Amino acid sequence: MSRTPGKSMLAAGVAAALVMVGMTVTGASAAAGCRVTYTISSQWPGGFGANVTIDNLGDPVNGWQLTWSFGAGQTITQLWNGSFTQSGPNVTVTNTDWNGSLPTNGSASFGFNGSSTSSNPVPTSFALNGTTCTGAATPTSGPPTSAPPTSTPTSSPPPTTSGPWPPSSTFSNPVLWQDFADIDIIRVGDVYYYSASTMHYSPGAPILRSYDLVNWEFAGHSVPSLDFDSSAYNLSGGRAYVKGIWASAFNYRQSNRTFYWIGCTEFNRTYVYTAGTVEGPWTKRSRINNCYYDAGLLIDDNDTMYVAYGSTNISVAQLSADGLSQVRAQQVWTSPSNIGYIEGARFYKRNGYYYIWLTKPANGQYVLRSRSPFGPYEVREVLLNLPGPIQGEPGSVPHQGGMVQTQNGQWYYLAFIDAYPGGRIPTLAPVNWVGDWPVLQTVNGRWGATYPYPAVPRPPRQVKPMTGTDTFAGTALAPQYEWNHNPDNTRWSVNNGLRLQTATVTNDLYQARNTLTHRIQGPSSTATIELNYSGMANGDRAGLAMLRDSSAWIGIRRDNNTTRVVMTNGLTMNSSWQTTGTGTEQASAAVSGGRIWLRVNADVRPGAGRQARFSYSTDGSNFISLGPAFTLNHAWQFFMAYRYGIFNYATQALGGSVTVNRFDVTTP
Repeated sequence: MSRTPGKSMLAAGVAAALVMVGMTVTGASAAAGCRVTYTISSQWPGGFGANVTIDNLGDPVNGWQLTWSFGAGQTITQLWNGSFTQSGPNVTVTNTDWNGSLPTNGSASFGFNGSSTSSNPVPTSFALNGTTCTGAATPTSGPPTSAPPTSTPTSSPPPTTSGPWPPSSTFSNPVLWQDFADIDIIRVGDVYYYSASTMHYSPGAPILRSYDLVNWEFAGHSVPSLDFDSSAYNLSGGRAYVKGIWASAFNYRQSNRTFYWIGCTEFNRTYVYTAGTVEGPWTKRSRINNCYYDAGLLIDDNDTMYVAYGSTNISVAQLSADGLSQVRAQQVWTSPSNIGYIEGARFYKRNGYYYIWLTKPANGQYVLRSRSPFGPYEVREVLLNLPGPIQGEPGSVPHQGGMVQTQNGQWYYLAFIDAYPGGRIPTLAPVNWVGDWPVLQTVNGRWGATYPYPAVPRPPRQVKPMTGTDTFAGTALAPQYEWNHNPDNTRWSVNNGLRLQTATVTNDLYQARNTLTHRIQGPSSTATIELNYSGMANGDRAGLAMLRDSSAWIGIRRDNNTTRVVMTNGLTMNSSWQTTGTGTEQASAAVSGGRIWLRVNADVRPGAGRQARFSYSTDGSNFISLGPAFTLNHAWQFFMAYRYGIFNYATQALGGSVTVNRFDVTTP
C-alpha cells in the first residue's frame, strides 16, 4: 500500500547496524541505570528505519524520556510507540500512555523512520530522564528518576517477547478466528494495522494491531459513535441493523502523521474521520455527498490522495490536499460479463503501476493495473473458486481483503472466508510478483492451511490476547467491546465493574439500547459473566445472549418481587430486520442472593446444526444446565456473526440496574 513507511525501500546488501551504549553516574540515593539498543533496521537513498529498546537497570521509572544527538544531520520523520521532538541534532522521545511504566529490569521499545544524507552514524550516547545510560545500575542523588508528568497507563503493557524468533517455522490459518470482515491492512514502520466493517455496532470500524501479521490485538476504533445523520443509529425512530459501516478505507499519511478512515453509509454519503494515533481520539472531519462504495485509499508518492470505489462500474476520486473533499471523480473500468458483479476495492502503487484490488463475492479476486490512477486499466484473475484453508470443513473461498508489504519486501494477502455462524474470519497467504502482476502462493491447489512464518523483526512486545478476563477496571471500556447501535451514555459506567441501568422500556431485546457485545472466539468458546442483580426492578430483564437475527439468552427476570433465572429462545427478525419474535421462555429456576454467574458455550464451526448451551451458577464453581441447546442460524444475509451480548432492559419502567463484575471468554 502506497506511503507505507519503508515500502520498496530496503537496499540489498545493507547490513543492520546495532549498538548498545551507556555511561556511569554516581550518587547516594536511588539507583539509576539503563541500557539502550539502537538498531538500523533498513536503509534506502535518503532515508532509514531504526528500532530502539530501553532496558531499565535501576529503580522503577513511571514515565520516561530518552534523549540523544544525531551526528550527521539525520532527522526523524515518523515515530511509533512514542512521541518525539527534535531541535537541530537533539532528539527527545517520550513514552505513550501504555508503555510509560518501566519496572526494574523492564524494557520499552519504539521505532522510527528518518531522513539522512550520505552517512548515517549510530548515536554514541543516550540519556534516560537525564541519566546517561551505561549498561549498569549505580546510585544517584536526589529522588527516583521520573519524566515530566504523563497520563497514567490504564493497564500494564504485555511483556516483551522472549525465546526464539520466529516462534515457529510456520503459521496456521485462519490467523484469527473471530468475525472481522472487509479487511483493509497497512504497515506503519514495524507495526501492522487492520481495519474491518461493523455495520450497526458502535463504536465502529475496529482497528487491530500486529507486529508479525499472525498475532493480533485490539487497538481502537476509527468511528467513536455512529454519527451518520440518522437517529436510527440510536434505536430511535427506527433501527439500523445491517446498515452503517460496510467495507471502508483505512490508511496512514506520513506527511501529516495522520490516520484516515473513509466510509460510505446507506449508499448516498461518505464520511472522513482522522486521528494522530489509532487509539484516538478520532474526529469526524467531513461529509462528502458521494458514495465511495467499498472504498480503497491510496496516498501517492507525491502525497495526493485517491479513492477507488464502486460495484461493477469502478471509479477513482482525487481528494483535496487535506483529504476532506473531492476534487475529481471518474469511472475507470467496467467489469465484463465473463467476470460479472465485482466490488471491494483496495488501491495500491508498486513500481510505477497503480493497482485496484477487487472482489467477486464470494468466490473470486481480480486485480486491475494501469500507469495512471485514472486508467486505462487492464485486468487479471488472482483466484477463483479456490478452496479455503479450514481442514475438515468446506469453508469458502478467501476473498475481499487487502495486501501489505513487509519490511523485507515480501507481500501478503489478508482475506476473509465465510464461516457462518462464526462469521467472516481472516486468513493469510503470501503473494509473489511475476511481471509486475500479483500471484497468490497456494499449497496443493488451495489456500494453504499453513505457510512459512513471515520474516519480520522480533516484536517489541507481546500483543494482548483476544480472549481472557475483564473486570471492567478504569473508566473506559476496552476496545474489544461494541454496543448494539449507539448507547445511551448516561445509563452505563465502568469502574471495577460494568454498571448497566435500564435504558429502554420494551419487550424486544432487538429494540433495547445499551446491549454490549463481544465477538465469539472460534471454533468454540465459553463466555461467563458474574452478575450482581440486586438493583433490578420489577419487569426488568438482564443477562447474556447469543445475539444475531435468531437469538437466545440466559438471564434474570424480576417480576412481582420474585426473581428467576430463565433460558429464552425464539427471538427472531425477518429479512427487513424487523422483529418477528420476542422470545419464548424454555426453562427457569428460582434464585436469590443478588449474585449469579451466567454462561453460554458456543460452537461456531462453519456449517449447519451448530449449537449453543446455557448454564448458571450461584457459587461461581458449580454450573447447572438450563433449557435446551440452541441451534445457531448459519445463513449469511445478516452478515455479522453471532456475538455474546450483555443486556439489561425494562418492560415496565426505567430505574433498575445491574453490575457485571467480571466477564470471561475462554477456549477449550
